[in-house]
Amino acid sequence: MAYPDQLLADDEKVVKHLHPHWITLAFPIRVFVVTVGLAAFLASVMPSGSLQAPGRIAVAVIAVALLAWLVLIPFLRWRTTHYVLTTHRVMIRVGILSHHGRDIPLTRINDASFEQTFWERLIGAGTLTVESAGESGQQVLGDIPHAPATQQLINRLVEADHDRRSREAAQYEAQYEAQYEGRAAPLPTERLDER
Repeated sequence: MAYPDQLLADDEKVVKHLHPHWITLAFPIRVFVVTVGLAAFLASVMPSGSLQAPGRIAVAVIAVALLAWLVLIPFLRWRTTHYVLTTHRVMIRVGILSHHGRDIPLTRINDASFEQTFWERLIGAGTLTVESAGESGQQVLGDIPHAPATQQLINRLVEADHDRRSREAAQYEAQYEAQYEGRAAPLPTERLDER
């Protein structure tokens, strides 16, 4: 699924769009299987009589409540967590009903590192830490799929962004020098007065 283009700048492109690793859904899947199985078993062994219908309804209500709390909410949390790497920034969007986000411009990233336990190495997940200049400091992103490759991608994006900005600055400087070749360039305040 592509990230909405209206959230991007004109010359910005999505390089990678991630959700947390699928392993975050392992517990909710086990809960789903156990809850449905246990509810079906309890409904089938409910003694016949006048309490059978209310007993089955009670089992169904409890099962639905457990499924909503332990399965649906974690699934929606996984689905609504976005880690988006673009040509200009790292975007983090989290939330089901209330939504919050953080953008880290590539120019402000000082370091990107990852950490993996033995189990995370086996399944291809890890924790990614993005350190940026400013008051926010470090952003720790847990359960990132392919954390080492994602860390390397962030490093390459930071380098490419630096190179792009250097080229743009050199082009601007060359245009400025060509425009005022042979005469003194106006001071910045004079240029504002001319408009």
